[in-house]
Amino acid sequence: MTINRNWGARLRHGSVGGLRAVTLENELLRVTVLPGKGGDVVEFLHKPTDTDFVWLSPHGLRDPREHLRGAADDVAQFVDHYEGGWQEVFPNGGAPSEYRGARLAQHGEVSGLPWEYEVVADSEREVAIRLSVRTRRLPYRLERTLRLRSGTAALEIGGRAANESGLTLHAMWGQHLVYGMPFLRPGARIRLPDGVRVIPHESAINPEGRRVKAGGPWDWPVVPADGGGEVDLSVIPERGAPSDIVYLTGFETGWYEIMADIGLRVEWDAEVLPYLWLWQELGATTGYPWWGRAYTVGLEPFSSMPTDGLAAAVANGTALALGPGGTRALSMRAEVLA
Repeated sequence: MTINRNWGARLRHGSVGGLRAVTLENELLRVTVLPGKGGDVVEFLHKPTDTDFVWLSPHGLRDPREHLRGAADDVAQFVDHYEGGWQEVFPNGGAPSEYRGARLAQHGEVSGLPWEYEVVADSEREVAIRLSVRTRRLPYRLERTLRLRSGTAALEIGGRAANESGLTLHAMWGQHLVYGMPFLRPGARIRLPDGVRVIPHESAINPEGRRVKAGGPWDWPVVPADGGGEVDLSVIPERGAPSDIVYLTGFETGWYEIMADIGLRVEWDAEVLPYLWLWQELGATTGYPWWGRAYTVGLEPFSSMPTDGLAAAVANGTALALGPGGTRALSMRAEVLA
């Protein structure tokens, strides 16, 4: 039974923008999740400093059920309803792709589906919810448990992917976690473990140019810049810097810290998610979908690369393989560094 409280750890159930929402809160954090839209995290607020770490896109939260008149487009299916925040990505990462006859949209499928949820802990010491969803084009079931303990500024996440078929299947699994203002600002810094390497995306994601020279891999964080010179990827640049995406690899343990006035440390199981996608959209894209209005950086733990979809990850051998009835588990933690 859910117990109403306004102290310690507590839960709130309601709606945001017409979508089902549940908020996990304690003395230090407030985390709002949308089971009705992909299980998205749309608020990760550090209460003592009134700092929300997740980026909110310029067009805000849109209920996908109310936007059905656009032209058919497997990219727009995700982007037109992308409010920022933190999405679970499974079983396709990045661009639309086709896998064994199933057409998968941008970052599809689970980011666009409504999830069920249940309360699994509700006391002043800790609160937790378990979300679950079945994909529609591939026979997978995904679970995600979010837990918040009293007195801590850390969200704990546990995930489980299950193949409900009698066949071996592939998947990409990622955490589409992006940061924006007012937390993110020029000069903010990214810290990673020693030994990380940088793999540039094969081509520029914006016709106007890119930050990192094609080729590599390069040692983190100072890498050759496109057009000459060097660029330090650990420092967040000024607005207008070129859009880019690179893939970071070589994690013995999965963690990063992103620091401005305060910071966030994200830890994850690098055996399951051995790559970290670094996406930078800093205002340089002046066409669809950003129109020069985005200033955001994504630091996204992923099972696979590149952002070309599941078929590309299968071809290069980075896709996860789940055997008949097989499962994979994932643990994560996101903690405020104040």
